[in-house]
Amino acid sequence: MEPATDIQIIAASLYFLPVKARVPLKFGTETMTHVSCARVCVKVVDEKGRTAEGWGETPLSVQWVWPASLTYEARLGTLQQFCNLLAEAWVGFDGKGHPIEIGHEFQKYILPALLKKKNIHAGHASEPMPWLAALVCCSAFDLALHDAYGNLHQRPIYETYGPPFLNRDLGEFLTPAENSKVSFKGKFPRDFLRAKRPDQLCAWHLVGGVDPLDKSELTGSEPTDDYPVLLADWIKRDGLKCLKVKLRGNDAEWDFQRMIKVGTIAMENAVAWLSADFNCTVTDPDYVNSILDRLRDEHPRVYGMILYVEQPFPYELEHHPIDVHSVSARKPLFLDESAHDWSQVKRGRELGWSGVALKTCKTQTGALLSCCWARAHGMALMVQDLTNPMLAQIPHLLLAAHVGTIMGVETNSMQFYPEASVAEEKVHPGLYRRREGKVDLSTLDGPGFGYRLKEIHRELAEPIALFAR
Repeated sequence: MEPATDIQIIAASLYFLPVKARVPLKFGTETMTHVSCARVCVKVVDEKGRTAEGWGETPLSVQWVWPASLTYEARLGTLQQFCNLLAEAWVGFDGKGHPIEIGHEFQKYILPALLKKKNIHAGHASEPMPWLAALVCCSAFDLALHDAYGNLHQRPIYETYGPPFLNRDLGEFLTPAENSKVSFKGKFPRDFLRAKRPDQLCAWHLVGGVDPLDKSELTGSEPTDDYPVLLADWIKRDGLKCLKVKLRGNDAEWDFQRMIKVGTIAMENAVAWLSADFNCTVTDPDYVNSILDRLRDEHPRVYGMILYVEQPFPYELEHHPIDVHSVSARKPLFLDESAHDWSQVKRGRELGWSGVALKTCKTQTGALLSCCWARAHGMALMVQDLTNPMLAQIPHLLLAAHVGTIMGVETNSMQFYPEASVAEEKVHPGLYRRREGKVDLSTLDGPGFGYRLKEIHRELAEPIALFAR
């Protein structure tokens, strides 16, 4: 007999919500000016025949998930096609259990098989869709599954990450590092989460690679609306204390000068912390080390403000197994794009990475399992943004609040498309506007992710795809 708490997906619907950026955001060598968000509703049933719906949403950030020579339109079309395949596959999947159990099985067995289908390679067999892109597409469905489970049991989803809801302990999912004393037998995700969720988190502001820092960098093409443009104005309006600085990773002098200029503005405006994001374009640790050492020697205060360094090196660890111990000896070094799942976190730790940047866009299930593996092995955590608007912002912030990070959470959708979330902001004002350098989660309550969808007045068109058993 199946446990009374187990569920199975019986229907799924898929929507695409277009969002236009207020200002451009640079990802590596490309720039984002608009995005399509995949929004998913799933329906689940338990062994007693009770049903519930849940919702999930993820921006399909093409430039981030699939850096390539193919056109933006070709890549986005492939991602959307893959979302359609996923909707059908999730409904056809016979997995039953808790969302972590179902999500883990789907990602282990079904998702890789779907990715191998030739018809999702955008007509270019030499440039197939990356695994990271597949995870991002899958994440909307996985998030909706978690939300539905909480709604069915009328509990916040984070209250279900242990017995009596989970049938299997973490020993069924995770393997400890070799020669470690870690054991996951008898352990559950709730054992690695904060006992009480804080309602306020420090908010990290993203200083993009094409963002003007002061008046000398204005081009005249900036928007003329009620939102800030210059960095100092953002800091003053939102009371910011933490700045994430996007760098180029292939121009050491530019990167060095950028850190100095941002650092100077930060010090003038009582900002406490900086982080350096090298955009995954570095191939030699000495590139990062030389910039850090020069900052230490010539601008020690700026160097001291750097809390951590984020993913300077290429995405795929198996293709780029770079020893990074020399970088993490200088500053905490966080996996981001490479942290596809806990096994990649394990490999990263072997190479010298000291922390993990979690993202709900790689699935709620995957983020939780990576959190548990990293915590058990003494690695620090951060939760990074995918410029999450609308519903996508809510699980993102909840993850940061529950896992406990090195310092708050990155949240930047209010910089790049603030008007996209007006409907949600009316219900959850603290999630979509930073005040005194923080976001406020106190409006999030109730079952699932606590969206309070009945109070959010957003009109949706007919679903792009609808599947049911």
